[in-house]
Amino acid sequence: MAFLLSIDSGVRTGLALFSDQARLIWYRSHNYGSRQRLKQDVANILGDLPGPGYLILEGGGEMAAIWEKEAARKNIGFIQIYAEEWRKDLFDKKEMRNARQAKSTAIDMAQKAIKWSGGKNPTSLSHDVAEAILIGVWGLYHLGWIEKLPELG
Repeated sequence: MAFLLSIDSGVRTGLALFSDQARLIWYRSHNYGSRQRLKQDVANILGDLPGPGYLILEGGGEMAAIWEKEAARKNIGFIQIYAEEWRKDLFDKKEMRNARQAKSTAIDMAQKAIKWSGGKNPTSLSHDVAEAILIGVWGLYHLGWIEKLPELG
C-alpha cells in the first residue's frame, strides 16, 4: 500500500494519512510548541508510515524544511504547496473572502471528506486538521489516485 501524508504545517500542525485507495486512515493535530519538538517527532511520524508514498505539505520556512529533509532521508516524495493552490480547486471564491471564512468552510468540507473517504466522524475538528484533510483530498487528485475531486461544498 502506498500512502499520502498531508500536513498543514506550523507550530500547531494538522496531519491526515490517506491510502492510495483514497481511504482516510487517520487524522490528528499536534501542538509542537517549538521547532525543536517538531524536529524530534518528525522522524517518528515518517518512520511509522506504511510503505512508499508522498508527503504534501502546506506552508514554508523552517518547519517545512524539517519535514522536507526527513522525507528525503526516508525516500518519501515531497510536495510543498500553499493554501491558494488547493483552495482554488476546492473552494468557491466567496468561501475564500477572508481567513476566518476559509477556515470555517474547511471544517464543514473536511467533515464531508471524512465521510467520503471512509474515516471515522469526529466529535470536533480544528481548522488545522480540517485543512490537512482537504490538502490530502487535493493531493489524491493531483497524484492521479482519484479521477475527480469529490463534491464537498
